[in-house]
Formats: sequence, structure tokens, C-alpha cells
Amino acid sequence: MKKTRVNTLTKKLILLLFSVMILISLDSYAKKFSFLSSSVVPAARGYVNVKRDKNKNYVIEVKVSNLAEVNRLQPSKQAYVIWMITDQEITKNIGRLNSSTTALSTKLKASYETSSSSKPVKIFITAEDDAGIQSPSEQVILSTDRFFLD
Repeated sequence: MKKTRVNTLTKKLILLLFSVMILISLDSYAKKFSFLSSSVVPAARGYVNVKRDKNKNYVIEVKVSNLAEVNRLQPSKQAYVIWMITDQEITKNIGRLNSSTTALSTKLKASYETSSSSKPVKIFITAEDDAGIQSPSEQVILSTDRFFLD
């Protein structure tokens, strides 16, 4: 009876370790790209994670901190918009970046996640008067270098 209990426990432990190893290996396929320093909002920092999901789509996660409130920019704007340049050199509006503060921090932070069937090669953020705009303005807040995914 004790031997059966020990074997069951050992099997569960091996299964748990195997599951953790798979999760770690899947997460390692995410590529992290830092935003370059901004001349418009110099304190802003952030990065983009890009990985493939099980459906072969690209999951794009954007995280930014120390981002100024969009209405405090000169000139004042209404929204931060995230753009993606695809491997086909098409520029797409992939979403609005909403910034917020937490009770424990006064730093403005923002995060956004989306998925795309198109392969991204560059991500950048602009300040816009309309979040639904289809082409970016000249006021780029943050940008990555071009990157290459496998």
C-alpha cells in the first residue's frame, strides 16, 4: 500500500516538473525589444514582447512606464496609438495605449496586448487626436529599432 502511494507521488512530481519545463521553454520563445529613448517624452521607458501563439499568430505585448499624460504634450493630444510595421512594409494601427497610475506609484504606466497574423518588424507609438486614425502622425513618442523574428 505504501509503495503504491510513493509511486503515485513520484509520478505526480515528475509530471509537475515536466509541465514546468514545457512552460519555461514556451515562454523562452518570446523576443523582447526595448523602445529607444524619446526626445518628446525623455523619461518614458518600455519594451515590446513578441511571441507566436499556438495558432501561429504573433502576440504583441507593449509595456511602458514614465509616460506623460497625453493631454500634457505640446501640442496637446487625445490618445497614444500603437503602430506596427509588418514584414510587407504595411503600417497598421494596432491599438490605443491607455496610461494610468496606481495607488502606490505616481509613475504613469501603460500596457497593451494584441495578436496579429502579420509578422511585425517594428513597433512605435504616436500621439494622436483620434485613436482610430489609419496613418500615423509625425509625433513619434517611442519606437523600437527594426527587429527580425524567426
